[in-house]
Amino acid sequence: MVDQLDKSSDQASQLPDRSSDLPSPNPPLSHDSSLGLGKSATPRWSIEASEETYRIKGWGEPYFAISANGHVTVSPKGDRGGSLDLVDLVHGLQKRNLQLPILIRFSDILADRIERLNACFAKAIARYSYEGRYKGVFPVKCNQQRHLVEKLVEFGAPFLFGLEAGSKPELMIGLALLNTPGALLICNGYKDQEYIETAILARRLGKTPIIVLEQADEVDMAIAASQKLGVKPILGIRAKLNSRGIGRWGTSAGDRAKFGLTMPEIVTAVDKLREAELLDSLQLLHFHIGSQISDISVIKDAIQEASQIYVQLSKLGAAMQYLDVGGGLGVDYDGSKTNFQASKNYNMQNYANDVVAGVKDACVPHQLAMPTLVSESGRAIASHQSVLIFDVLGTSEVVATQPEPARDDEDLIIRNLWETYESISPENCQEAYHDALKFKDDAISAFRLGYLSLTDRARAERLYWSCCEQIQAIARTLDTMPEHLAELEAAMSSIYYINLSIFQSAPDTWGIDQVFPVMPIHRLNEEPTQRGSLADLTCDSDGKIDQFIGTKSIKHLLELHSFKPEQPYYLGMFLNGAYQEIMGNLHNLFGDTNMVHIQLTPQGYEIEYVVKGDTMEEVLGYVQYSRENLVERVRKQTEVALQTNQMSIEESQRLLQNYEQSLGRYTYLSV
Repeated sequence: MVDQLDKSSDQASQLPDRSSDLPSPNPPLSHDSSLGLGKSATPRWSIEASEETYRIKGWGEPYFAISANGHVTVSPKGDRGGSLDLVDLVHGLQKRNLQLPILIRFSDILADRIERLNACFAKAIARYSYEGRYKGVFPVKCNQQRHLVEKLVEFGAPFLFGLEAGSKPELMIGLALLNTPGALLICNGYKDQEYIETAILARRLGKTPIIVLEQADEVDMAIAASQKLGVKPILGIRAKLNSRGIGRWGTSAGDRAKFGLTMPEIVTAVDKLREAELLDSLQLLHFHIGSQISDISVIKDAIQEASQIYVQLSKLGAAMQYLDVGGGLGVDYDGSKTNFQASKNYNMQNYANDVVAGVKDACVPHQLAMPTLVSESGRAIASHQSVLIFDVLGTSEVVATQPEPARDDEDLIIRNLWETYESISPENCQEAYHDALKFKDDAISAFRLGYLSLTDRARAERLYWSCCEQIQAIARTLDTMPEHLAELEAAMSSIYYINLSIFQSAPDTWGIDQVFPVMPIHRLNEEPTQRGSLADLTCDSDGKIDQFIGTKSIKHLLELHSFKPEQPYYLGMFLNGAYQEIMGNLHNLFGDTNMVHIQLTPQGYEIEYVVKGDTMEEVLGYVQYSRENLVERVRKQTEVALQTNQMSIEESQRLLQNYEQSLGRYTYLSV
């Protein structure tokens, strides 16, 4: 397979075509406050209705779907066959004493994403008769977990797929784990002398480290290290392009970008390397215009500019061999196939085609050898393989009961609310809502001034919520929901309390308003009659999810099923395999979740690895508390309580036993 990769025509014929994720005609999403609720598309709920509601065909194919029994299924090998029922898988893990929340990684999805990316570039290379090759790398910063990186190196070996390190610790990972001869180890990030020397010496191990110069002073450090060690490095330069990205990471390029050299700095670097007789070490040009590029035109502009820089560096005498196009290959989180920031208006094959064609167009007029193409597509590789499953602990919702008729001796406000309730109809529901809202405000004002008793205020509020429930039921049947009634959905919505820490497991939803697909993984053959937001276990008002993908807009309420305390209710968060694990923090000391690696087998599945989530003792250790000291402090307090007869010896022993057992348990709740 490695030999075949040297010929672009063989690449295309040997690799299966994994590139057909073409755009669909789904309507675009826009970020607004509309709740997107109106008349149901079908008179009776169906699997198709759930597919439309949660948009699973848009973001989930070819890995996730809904089965006939209303469960989410996962096909880890994509369209090559074989699937698992996600609910059955969760039950199997629970029987193995693995509690929720749990992060499930599907190794076969990781393998499929790597193969898909390489197949797309192979197809593009064959299509455009490109005379170079493709050798991708995975940016370790995207997910540094050992089992994942080991699998990535294993699955990437047939394609000479390498790693990218953005720091000294990540360089340590790369040196130890990347054992594929010929695979690249791209060395990015801030560097000191030790970093550069370590990377240079790695050449003696038969590795291919490329030190990318991103700051002006790194040029001098690289020259000094090479002279000191007597080893010629392989060097690259990161250029600050004028082409700019869009969205959250648009400032990754341009004159004020954090990393990279300006055009004058690049020329100075070339002069210094020539003077040090190291110009032949300069072999790579790198650029990065931001993560999650949603618009393909931005990528085209960047490729065009970078390709010309590559050509000019070759003309200046550098021994150029590699063009690293960085990251940016997007993930369609909302399934809309548009240039919305949570989506992308291109597919993987479009991306590969534009990279290959753009670089060739720059090289041919100058009769320049076409470079080996490198990409750092971490998000596109790692996002899909990870699914976070968590359960609902309880709900907080508006309870509207059948009201009793108003009596003649009751306050006028209450009688007005009762008359409003009795008169509600499809013709006047908007007017009735405004009336009910006005009478409720009157009741609060009267109570504040002492004219209404607490009992009467409670009666008025019950009547108000009964009005709202009836109006809401009518509004949901209308073809178009009146603007003022949209706020009623939010007022009547529920809060579903989830066994999860947003800060630990999905920090981007809090930090940058990232939208991940969230949906129930079962009961999808039932109509979700509730609308709600999700609140986590932390004592923080930001510990919530209140932005969800919808069919027409980003919506602030998710369609959910009624919660039954006697039955588990499972939700899944999808496409969160990039960045979330390593960026999680210990807010309220909720630690890492349980994690398993699942691989498909002819008999079903195999659990390759189990990584138990943090115990309370472990997270307390992160903040410098020792188990022994804590237990001893509590023991001394029980002794004082015993001496003063505040507790019995049996009570003291029970307390100490519970305390010690708790320290060894999962930080999340047992349901």
